[in-house]
Amino acid sequence: MKYFDPHIHCVSRTTDDYENMFLAGVRAVVEPAFWLGQPRTYAGTFFDYFLSIIEFERTRAADFGISHRCTIGLNPKEANDEKLAAEVLEGLPEFLGREGVVAVGELGFDSITAAEERALRIQVQMAMDFDLAILVHTPHRDKYRGTTLLMDILDEMSVDRNRCVIDHSTEETTKLILDRGYWAGHTVYPQTKLTPERFANIFHEFGIERITLNTSADWGKSDPLLLPKTCAYLERRGANRATLQKLVWDNPVAFYGAEKLALPPGCEPFDPVAARATHSKLPGAATH
Repeated sequence: MKYFDPHIHCVSRTTDDYENMFLAGVRAVVEPAFWLGQPRTYAGTFFDYFLSIIEFERTRAADFGISHRCTIGLNPKEANDEKLAAEVLEGLPEFLGREGVVAVGELGFDSITAAEERALRIQVQMAMDFDLAILVHTPHRDKYRGTTLLMDILDEMSVDRNRCVIDHSTEETTKLILDRGYWAGHTVYPQTKLTPERFANIFHEFGIERITLNTSADWGKSDPLLLPKTCAYLERRGANRATLQKLVWDNPVAFYGAEKLALPPGCEPFDPVAARATHSKLPGAATH
């Protein structure tokens, strides 16, 4: 099997992780812009970070045979610093047309504030202006209410539901999301969000239509190999391998769009970007 992780924060991972991901069958990833754990205090730090996941992480992944794409956006947690958020939002369009950017995100709610809603609406409009998909972050607290409000706003703005994934869904929200016609993204963690065992219950109840599976694999306790591990667990519980392959490859490709992703034919362990410049050849990289 081959795996496409449609939401993984590679900036938090080591080169050993990349190597192990490739050995486990991971051939493509999407890295969303997110909160780095420490509040940023200058707009320039956001812009440098956006460039890092657009350029450096793509080439670092290519060194290990993995095709890397990304999403760019102001995360909801940092939208609450309204002065800084305004500066970041003003500069955001410069990055949305870059090669490898396949969606706007993560955007959505953290504490469900008015400031978060303003940033959400501005970025949703940007996504429609740039003809990009939308990756929505649902709040970890008060998830049902936050998810409902997010979809109400998206409906009001006439977003194409087939181009919007409502991520970090759980047992509490998956039916709600699917019934509204959106994609439901599921993040498997070793302990929090969803464990493979909990996702298995969702899988057996709802199947795979408009459902994606990801690891997030950020700076917290996480595991970049949880896609193959979860599929192995599901297979042991009777899941059909062909169905699992659709879940962890065909579905994310369908959501982001094969043309927009521009993955190598057959997704051989090669990315054209690697032929131009691996991470060790980037300007300013150390040479030994």
